[in-house]
Amino acid sequence: MRCPFCHFVETDVVDTRKLYEGEVIRRRRRCRACGRRFTTYERIESVSLMVVKKDGTREPYDREKIARGVRTACYRRPVSAAAIEQLVNDVETAIMNTDEHEISSQAIGDAVMQRLRDLDEVAYIRFASVYRAFTDIGKLREAVDELLDREGVRNGHLSPKPAEDSWV
Repeated sequence: MRCPFCHFVETDVVDTRKLYEGEVIRRRRRCRACGRRFTTYERIESVSLMVVKKDGTREPYDREKIARGVRTACYRRPVSAAAIEQLVNDVETAIMNTDEHEISSQAIGDAVMQRLRDLDEVAYIRFASVYRAFTDIGKLREAVDELLDREGVRNGHLSPKPAEDSWV
């Protein structure tokens, strides 16, 4: 493994740990030339999965695109990096468990939205606004109403009590 600091090609592994139930291996390394330490991660590469986009084009599956979208949606929200990584792992596991060689970008987006809804409501709305390409405020309101209905806020559980007339 090449050192990211001095680009020397020989490094020593200082520590190895399994993460996310063995799906990822984290290695701490030390460069033999400059002595600086850095971390690498290993995961199984999915080589044959193709994503079919809305316009019909196909591209190789890229885990980082999902992670980037989720990180953007969670920007400045109280969501830990570990929670984001777990969400991406869960989505990837669900995708890989389909045993298909192609998957639609819509199926991936739906899987992300389902998990984001449970993780952080604001991040969910942010992701949905890009993923569903809201063209007007009405579409955004529908997404918020759907979220509120799911939470029971509009079903009387948490809705505000109607004002009573005090003069009667």
